[in-house]
Amino acid sequence: GNLAPTRGSVTVCGIDLLDDPKAAKSRIGYLPETPPLYLDLSVDDYLRLAARLHRVPKAGIGDAVERVKQRCALADAGRRLIGTLSKGYRQRVGIAQAIIHDPDVVILDEPTVGLDPIQIREIRMLIRELGRAHSVVLSTHILPEVEAVCDRVEIMHLGKMVFSGSVETLKQQRRGHILLLGLSNPPAAEEIGAVEGVAAVEPVSAHEFRIRHEPGSDPSGRLAELAVSRGWGLTQIAPAHASLEDVFVRLTQQEEAGAGTGNDGK
Repeated sequence: GNLAPTRGSVTVCGIDLLDDPKAAKSRIGYLPETPPLYLDLSVDDYLRLAARLHRVPKAGIGDAVERVKQRCALADAGRRLIGTLSKGYRQRVGIAQAIIHDPDVVILDEPTVGLDPIQIREIRMLIRELGRAHSVVLSTHILPEVEAVCDRVEIMHLGKMVFSGSVETLKQQRRGHILLLGLSNPPAAEEIGAVEGVAAVEPVSAHEFRIRHEPGSDPSGRLAELAVSRGWGLTQIAPAHASLEDVFVRLTQQEEAGAGTGNDGK
């Protein structure tokens, strides 16, 4: 709502953001990457202020504050100054202010950046709990967090969407055409690369290789035969799953390749 779109439209719960911005924004709760906290206020005072800013009826502010404190595990922190809280607890306060008016849509921008592993786990659990009652939009480039928290994923690159689908569909993208080959007496990588169906060979260590093969072909049987007949000492051969980072890089590189050849991506 801060910048007018050049084209297209945005609706929140059926309300057009340009036609009725106040009504549309009243349905949204937002936590930016840096929580908008006043460090010299107590948690209770800050949440009461947030409730007033979100136009929670005066008679319902006390109940709203207690409700979000319970949901965000802040029940014992109400009188503490925000400036004395750990980063994890400040993040909880930031989430509490985003949901104090019980919005339909909650937007969280990089909610776990800078937290320690225990705090990250706690915030992820809170986000999953929020998802039971709200539509939660999570913006992050921490890809394991996507897999841990989200139901649906959309990947943007240079202003274009390069992937839109369920987390399960994204996981299927990880099942690339890759084998992990272990040999106790390996030959030169070029000899492995000459096997029919092998598209590329990447040494992982002195005795382990990542084999990328052509779609529709599976060179694992031939590799096993050669390992036995030529004394390579086969120790393992199994499908390897690409990491989420590999999937992201592959999707964005495909988009760049398409742009470079004049493909408009439609």
